[in-house]
Amino acid sequence: MRWDNLGRDEAATATTPALFGTDVVTRTFDTPEFRGITFHEVRARSIVNRVPGASQMPFDWTVNPYRGCSHACVYCFARKTHSYLDLDTGLDFDSQIIVKVNAPELLRKELAGPRWQGQHIAMGTNVDCYQRAEGRYGLMPGIIGALRDHANPFSILTKGSLILRDLDLLRQAARVTEVSTAVSVGFLDRELWRTVEPGTPSPGKRLEVCRTLNENGIRCGVLMAPVLPYLSDSPEQLRDTVRAIARSGAASVTPLVLHLRPGAREWYLAWLSVHHPRLLGRYKALYADGSYAPTWYQRRITRQVHEFATEFGIGPARSGALRAVPPPAAAPVEAEGPTQLSLL
Repeated sequence: MRWDNLGRDEAATATTPALFGTDVVTRTFDTPEFRGITFHEVRARSIVNRVPGASQMPFDWTVNPYRGCSHACVYCFARKTHSYLDLDTGLDFDSQIIVKVNAPELLRKELAGPRWQGQHIAMGTNVDCYQRAEGRYGLMPGIIGALRDHANPFSILTKGSLILRDLDLLRQAARVTEVSTAVSVGFLDRELWRTVEPGTPSPGKRLEVCRTLNENGIRCGVLMAPVLPYLSDSPEQLRDTVRAIARSGAASVTPLVLHLRPGAREWYLAWLSVHHPRLLGRYKALYADGSYAPTWYQRRITRQVHEFATEFGIGPARSGALRAVPPPAAAPVEAEGPTQLSLL
């Protein structure tokens, strides 16, 4: 496993400083919730990561306490990052989880540094910080506590219901700084969910999380992502999903169409060949020009979702409300491709 010559979470090159060294503790647990998962405990050398300017993300700084994700979403673009460690982007990404055990203490140190100016920090934009590993390692309370104590604004994007464990901390932080959250719910189909997002709480459970956060004064929107072409994109499916999102009390809804970057593309198409082989040709045609669906398709989905959102009385994400989620009205659809996020 190649631990050296790692750059920040968003990229790795041989010329950047190593993110962590070779002092790695590997653990496996035979409890049902962790069966088949191996944890590699590392001491990170940095935890506040700057997003490269070329990425066009709507935020500049991230904190990612984990690499790899037991949510096992077959479309997750972060799969590619596992190849930097000589791990594969398929099963290894789902089961070989890197845990930065010193993340809370390191964050406190970096927030207190003379160069830090209190910029917004986004979490959950690479892999989910509330995946199952968090239930054992409990890194997020220390991370949120550090951000609270420094009154540093932050946002969290998650598919995990474990975020409710930290509700009191989130409320404390919200009293002193800007705190926003979002849950990712792209569709309601339970059969589709069980195969394409096998390690996640159900879509219904995620919407319950959204309701609870908003009822407790923590603004929570829904990233309606990914919309899966030919699987969850019919007008009836989109309408049902938006209606459920509105009923959950979501502060906003932001649709994003599936994007297939290298690493995720191969894994998703392999999944498609098993579960929906008749769609392989249509997907290859739709994504023939690269990682993103054509502009006309993205425009159609965005327009339909916005129409249903208006019908059910819910708006798109407002500018500044959740910096981890780009407001669909803030830029033309042509700019959507580069700004789409990891969908956990």
